[in-house]
Amino acid sequence: MLNEKQKLDTLMVLGIELNRIHDLDILLERVLTRARQFVNADAGSIYIRDGDRLKFAYSQNDTLQKRLPAGEKLIYATFSVPIDQESIAGYAAATGKLLNIPDVYKLSSTKRYHFSKKFDAVSGYVTRSLLTIPLLSSKKDVLGILQIINAQDQEKRIRAFSQTDEKVMLHFSGIAAVALERAQMTRAMILRMIRMAEMRDPKETGAHVNRVAGFSLEVYEQWAKRRHISQKEIDKTRDVLHMGAMLHDVGKVGISDLILKKPAQLSFHEYEVMKQHTIHGARLFSDLQSDFDEAAAIIALNHHERWDGSGYPGHVDPLTGKPIPGHESSGEGPLPGKKGEEIPIFGRIVAIADVYDALSSRRSYKEPWEESRSIEIISRGAGTHFDPELVEIFLSQLAFIRAIQDRHAETQVLPGSEDGAAAGR
Repeated sequence: MLNEKQKLDTLMVLGIELNRIHDLDILLERVLTRARQFVNADAGSIYIRDGDRLKFAYSQNDTLQKRLPAGEKLIYATFSVPIDQESIAGYAAATGKLLNIPDVYKLSSTKRYHFSKKFDAVSGYVTRSLLTIPLLSSKKDVLGILQIINAQDQEKRIRAFSQTDEKVMLHFSGIAAVALERAQMTRAMILRMIRMAEMRDPKETGAHVNRVAGFSLEVYEQWAKRRHISQKEIDKTRDVLHMGAMLHDVGKVGISDLILKKPAQLSFHEYEVMKQHTIHGARLFSDLQSDFDEAAAIIALNHHERWDGSGYPGHVDPLTGKPIPGHESSGEGPLPGKKGEEIPIFGRIVAIADVYDALSSRRSYKEPWEESRSIEIISRGAGTHFDPELVEIFLSQLAFIRAIQDRHAETQVLPGSEDGAAAGR
């Protein structure tokens, strides 16, 4: 539990820490973690504004986490609430006012807003104290809502949030909102690039790339933990991996529509041209300015390589499109692909995520495959198409894969009013 001096010291460096995070999803996770540390809260949630609704975006709950086997993470449901004065989160967003409720089960019936008990009933969790803070942009527009749940004293007993907690969290929310606004701008730019690619290739949707990125993060985190990589390095890598994975196929903007949108099977020559999208994508990020540029270039270039060396484009310089010296083709055929661990880890991870999502998603030429059939293809590809260890990790994380698919469905039907949902299911 942080004392007052530690809170002030932490606030001074918080802006620097948060502004080092570029990916929106990773930022939400860090914001909620830090917010709960400031007031020693058991749980919390973040909602992001989407038009006239609040979308439930991220959640943490220590009590529910402790009920799970070691190494497992909470899986939470996705929903949205209207911005109105009916729910607690909706009221805070509609009015821009902080709400500090000592006990949601003793909420006065005279209040316009109410607490939904559905989450507590389903999970067995008991929500008591609730602090709800609007996250305001530089123009005082509501970007989202931060809810902190069940403040605790030093003996872990639930207490009400104090006036000091309110003041600290108002300062915190201002710092977090600046970082959130910047991360949303970064995400918007990435999605614009993806929409540009979608104009050329309808398969390249925002939902698809979010799923591929989400799958990739789950696999990377488990792979990194097996190698005892520090949490600090994992967090830094997750930030750039998520953004880079979203842009894995952006190089398709350089491929002719006659090939990209051809309804029939591609000829040998056409397929060789299509392969060039990996090089085009890497070339877009060749002027390296950041770790993100490097990650995006690696993923774009390598996500079609295969573990057995039969993938593409192989050892090629993306700036020239020519083989790297010492890796030239021995004949007239295409350049041999990278093999095994010659393929960078980001490329090996995104290869699995991309193929699995393509199999399990609807396309203009096919319906989504049953999960069992998609799993079979991934399993059979271990040691030929895919890194066998990464396949084993991917299949061990199927519960999270399903949750990511639900969260980033092409069309979502989101039910109404919920509050305090610190980890839906």
